[in-house]
Amino acid sequence: MSTIKHPVGPQSSKVYWRRRLVVGLGLLFVLVIIFLIIVRPGAGASQPDSKAKAVASTAASTDAPASTTTGPTKCDPAQVQVEATTDAVTYEPGLMPQLSLSITNTGSAPCIINAGTAQQVFTISSGQDVYWKSTDCQTDPSDADVTLEPNVPVSSTTPITWDRIRSSPDTCDSSTRPAAPAGGASYHLAVAVDGIEAPTPKQFILY
Repeated sequence: MSTIKHPVGPQSSKVYWRRRLVVGLGLLFVLVIIFLIIVRPGAGASQPDSKAKAVASTAASTDAPASTTTGPTKCDPAQVQVEATTDAVTYEPGLMPQLSLSITNTGSAPCIINAGTAQQVFTISSGQDVYWKSTDCQTDPSDADVTLEPNVPVSSTTPITWDRIRSSPDTCDSSTRPAAPAGGASYHLAVAVDGIEAPTPKQFILY
């Protein structure tokens, strides 16, 4: 019969069976270790979690609304009030009228307007006759964006002095231009800023 089932030797068969069992268990242990090294249980299970976290992070960054900051926009001409002003109503001989203007934002939010000298126009007339215009002999005009707060008037910082002489786009030599009539003559100052005109001119009298 086969020696596998019936071990033969000087010692009892129980001893040989015990040795074979120890060798078999050792071999089985080695095989189990090799199997665990190859399979690595638990390593694959963590990968889906990592991928899930990455996807969640990407989704969160995609869904988050972009932060945008907007400032005041250009003023609506319908919500800008322009007013002509003078430093007096009547001027005695030798006194020169000081011409100014003010701008008011009648809207509910701040807005921006170009209030530079390049966008300001002062016009003095009497009846249908235009006697003087600030753009006829203007020097170094410039643009300047100004933020207007709601219902807060902004006035020109430096008044324009009218020398009581007619202006002309053809010559800026005051010595060759005639003086405006006085002796109680009535004049009107009209102003415009960035194309927006004052609805009512300012009246004053020269003596």
